[in-house]
Amino acid sequence: MQKAAAEAQPGEGALTPQELELAQLIVQTLNLEVPAVDVDPRSPLFGDGLGLDSIDILEIALAMSKAYGVRLKSDDQDNARIFASLRSLNEHVRKLQRG
Repeated sequence: MQKAAAEAQPGEGALTPQELELAQLIVQTLNLEVPAVDVDPRSPLFGDGLGLDSIDILEIALAMSKAYGVRLKSDDQDNARIFASLRSLNEHVRKLQRG
C-alpha cells in the first residue's frame, strides 16, 4: 500500500505523468527550447521560471481547451494562482475535468 501511495505522490520537484503531459503541450505550443522533462513543476510560468508572458498564456489556454476540453477564462480572478506554476495549472485542469 505504501509503495502505491509513494508512486502517486512523487517528490516535490518530480513531474507526475499528468504534469509531464501538460509540460509537453506547453513546450510544443510555444516552441520552447527546453525539454518538457526539465520543466520544474514548482517554478513560476511567468518571469524567472519559463519566462512566459500574457500572449503565451492565451496560447496555452487555447491549446489546453482543445487538448483537455476545459475552458480557462481570461477574466478569472484566480488566474495568477492558476498560472503560478505547472503544478498549479495541472491541478486546476484536473479539477475542471472532474467537474
